[in-house]
Amino acid sequence: MLKQIIEALKERYPEPKCALHYTTDYELMIAVRLSAQCTDARVNLVTPALFAKYPTLDAFADAKLEEVEELVHSCGFYKHKARDIILACQMLREVYDRKVPDTMEELLKLPGVGRKTANLLLGDLYGQPSVVCDTHVIRITNRLGLAKGKEPEKVETQLRAILPPEESSDFCHRIVLFGRDTCIARKPLCAQCPLRPFCKEFSGHTEP
Repeated sequence: MLKQIIEALKERYPEPKCALHYTTDYELMIAVRLSAQCTDARVNLVTPALFAKYPTLDAFADAKLEEVEELVHSCGFYKHKARDIILACQMLREVYDRKVPDTMEELLKLPGVGRKTANLLLGDLYGQPSVVCDTHVIRITNRLGLAKGKEPEKVETQLRAILPPEESSDFCHRIVLFGRDTCIARKPLCAQCPLRPFCKEFSGHTEP
């Protein structure tokens, strides 16, 4: 069943990409931090002015907190996000030779970086096997019976156990796209869903 789900998603979304706009590794790190409890669309409205004002890693590391807060205010939780952005960029400059680290262990040392962010960075920047457990992935893999539970780390562990490593990063990107246009949280469009034959929730079976 999993292979069929993967193939159906590939057919529907042949070239999945992260929806966040960026040009450098640290810009992606910043954009993902801003996306917490915020839509990617909103982040993409905020980052052009943010990246224009701070065009280099040094500019972010030396930025004034109040000015960053003002620019990211509309993303919510702006005080925490602005602080984390500046501190993380300072760490990249001082500890990591100006590069976003390429291991989970080192990424988790950066302010504001949790497993979700780290997985996305590892997958998108370095092509490493990764499982990004955002709300779409958790909701839909539960509906499909591929995972059970709402805790991101537990769902990640379950998915890592079954997903082919080379498919895992793109699988999660595809699930996010699928969650936005078809398997919507409040009102899934089951009638036009290509995964309906594999959906435990649709068939009335809730156990994976």
